[in-house]
Amino acid sequence: MGLEKDLPPGEHLVTLFRPFLEHLAASNLSPKTIQKHVDNMWVLGGEFIRDLHNDPPLRRRPVDQVLLKMIEYGGPLLYHGGEDQQRSFDSTCRKFRGFLIERHR
Repeated sequence: MGLEKDLPPGEHLVTLFRPFLEHLAASNLSPKTIQKHVDNMWVLGGEFIRDLHNDPPLRRRPVDQVLLKMIEYGGPLLYHGGEDQQRSFDSTCRKFRGFLIERHR
């Protein structure tokens, strides 16, 4: 559990993540692949909240803008994790960014 002030941005993230996860669930991807993307989205949410703690002025910016900037070139560098995990995470973040951009066209 984070801090009380993490709840509003966290809830906003969930509203952004849910359509993507529903899209994955309705796809032809294997359950294992879908679970990997779900796990990576969980990590993305944690990294997002960590960034808010490390850079408090980010809290004044819209969650959507901060998130899109964060995943502009893949995912942020993971605080914990190896090269394979980073590669998987980056792949999920690129897929998610593409989904968000396509959805807002």
